[in-house]
Order: sequence, then structure tokens, then C-alpha cells
Amino acid sequence: AAIALLGLKLMALADLPQGRVWALMAVAGWGRWGQVVAIARYPYLKPEGKGAFHKAHAHPRVDWIVGWVALMGLSGAMITLGHLSWMLAGGTAFGGMGLALGAGAWFHRQLGGHTGDTYGAVVEWTEALLLCLITALA
Repeated sequence: AAIALLGLKLMALADLPQGRVWALMAVAGWGRWGQVVAIARYPYLKPEGKGAFHKAHAHPRVDWIVGWVALMGLSGAMITLGHLSWMLAGGTAFGGMGLALGAGAWFHRQLGGHTGDTYGAVVEWTEALLLCLITALA
């Protein structure tokens, strides 16, 4: 799975047009936001695991909202500055949000909760699939 994921990211990055630095910021942001959502929303499976620290110190509403506002602000700024069309910005924002929420929910459904490894997998799968979406929309 790791090789397929890296290949998917590599192909999507290679196909992005030049000057798409905003896409890298958005992809990284939505991937991390998905991790924050998974930490805040779903149970942690191993109380002694390294990810338990994050679960114990999460501030769900604040963390969700601050990240969401920042990422939506990025899309809004790119539209305002004329770097993105409404369709591309909206597709990136709402696609990123949907993929981030969906990845965390999928792992929860499969395993009944999360571990540190699944937190990382949420980031990686959200990034890879969002890169593919941006490539398709660009």
C-alpha cells in the first residue's frame, strides 16, 4: 500500500501545472486537518500508544474550527488574488474536507478507532487523493 500511495502522489505531482504552490499548501493543510479531526472525533485504541498523547491534549472544537477557517481562507485568498477559479478553489476546499473526513471515518469503521499509524494514514491518503482531485480539476 505504501508503494502504491507514493506512486499515486508522484504521478499526481508530475501532472500538476507549474505555479501550483497553493496546491501543495492546501494538500498538506487538509491532510493535517483530517488527522486533527480523527484525533478529536474517534476513540484511540491503545491507551499506551504514542498517539494517546495527542488524544489526551486535543481541543476538538477549537482545533477543528481554526484549521477549517485557515484552509477556507487559503482558498478565498487564492480566488481574491486571481490565482484560482471558483471551481478549482471550491473543488479543492470541499474535496479536501470530504476526503479528510472520509479517511478518518473509513479507518474508524474498519478498526473501531484509531492508532498513531492510522492517524498518519489519514494524512497520507487525504494528501494523495486530494492531489489526484486537483490534477483532474486543473
